[in-house]
Amino acid sequence: MSWDQMAPLLADAFGQTMYMVLSAMVVGGVFGLIMGIGLYVSRAGNLMASRTTFAIINVAVNIVRPIPFIIFITAIAPLTDLVVGRRIGIGAVTFAMCVMTSFVFARIVEQNLVTIDPGVIEAARAMGASPWRIIRTVLIPEALTPLILGYTFLFIGVLDMSAMAGYLGGGGLGDFAIVYGYQQYDWRVTYGVVLIIIVIAQLVQLLGNTLARRMQRR
Repeated sequence: MSWDQMAPLLADAFGQTMYMVLSAMVVGGVFGLIMGIGLYVSRAGNLMASRTTFAIINVAVNIVRPIPFIIFITAIAPLTDLVVGRRIGIGAVTFAMCVMTSFVFARIVEQNLVTIDPGVIEAARAMGASPWRIIRTVLIPEALTPLILGYTFLFIGVLDMSAMAGYLGGGGLGDFAIVYGYQQYDWRVTYGVVLIIIVIAQLVQLLGNTLARRMQRR
């Protein structure tokens, strides 16, 4: 198959990958931020200390985060079927990516919040700020730079997840590289997809570093 014939297929695969990755980054980013903040504020001695809340979120993150994504997809197949209505396809893979991304980002958020100087939090509490106001005006702004870098790091991991979408009929660049490159012994296709993924990763990393530097100067 010539490049002229494969170009539309490659464009579709690129679009599928971007859909899966961006969906996971938005949904997983929001829920991961919520869970990560929950982990931090529910720690003993923190703003909204709750041993039960911390234990539940912490155990859930510890269970989900280490599972290889290809195994995780199959493990939550019944839940995927319940929510999406099917176990294969782009929707099913995207749902699994959103769930996994949420738990991974939750730990990243917690680890960055833990590095904040406790004196800053205590000063805000001494001035009578409520826990929710401290979260909005102190915690998130103080951790914004490392959170941006963490979010950038997460993007690379999510991009890696999307490469496994082909195993469940999800399409994407990974599936394209396997079907039209590896299985057809056409290494030009394989290396071409690798180059595209590298370019995407580099551009996102550059954007993340730039945003982080700007936030640090403020």
